[in-house]
Amino acid sequence: MAKTGDRARTAPAPALSSLDFTLDRGSPVPLYHQFAQQLEAAIEHGVLAPGDLLGNEVDLSVRLGLSRPTVRQAIQSLVDKGLLVRRRGVGTQVVHSQVKRPLELSSLYDDLEAAGQGPTTQVVRNEAVPASCDVAAALGVAEGSEVTALERLRYTHGQPVALLCNYLPASLLDLAGTRLESTGLYRMMRSAGITLHSARQRVGARSATAAEAARLDEEEGAALLTMQRTAYDDTGRPVEYGTHIYRASRYTFDFQLLVRP
Repeated sequence: MAKTGDRARTAPAPALSSLDFTLDRGSPVPLYHQFAQQLEAAIEHGVLAPGDLLGNEVDLSVRLGLSRPTVRQAIQSLVDKGLLVRRRGVGTQVVHSQVKRPLELSSLYDDLEAAGQGPTTQVVRNEAVPASCDVAAALGVAEGSEVTALERLRYTHGQPVALLCNYLPASLLDLAGTRLESTGLYRMMRSAGITLHSARQRVGARSATAAEAARLDEEEGAALLTMQRTAYDDTGRPVEYGTHIYRASRYTFDFQLLVRP
């Protein structure tokens, strides 16, 4: 076991100095990959936060008992993933962790919280609007009838990850006050006695418009993941229709495929 307890000359982040990295030298898995995996896990779980410094490669190799090329290869693999960045005069720095979300009926807030991503929310819009054709069809209401439109920016570690737009039947849920800034929509539904049962979901991709890029801190034309979802309660009633966009640089869907018997 190699413990990163010594303070590097470049003053690495306190979080890094408290980490233990377990490297199995008898494993067929290369040492650089073992180190990279454990470092990535620390970033994903928020143990290493954006802005934290790792120190230089010489100091890391000494503390870990690894060769400098091994440390360099591990760091480069995370630089290639966009989790680390090398800054001249600063050193290797944590940028952000990519959100890996399971493909199941759950809220983004709950998934981020469970992954230790520290989610926060900015409510952009919360108002009654007439249902468009698409919204009316999804929610099973008359076109032009009143529905609740909810638009939120979801952040992790202070960085925007997704722009969420949801439509709900007008009388379904009390969305007044500031609860939506500190919890997820599905959690509020469950608290109100609504039992979510299933959903139909479509995932796609497109380029960011100028307005979307400004909100998500991306360049215009950057890749976005898109998601449309209609969620149903245990009586088969549609209770939510969502159209969401996610930063492809910071977000992925994670799911398992099974072979049919």
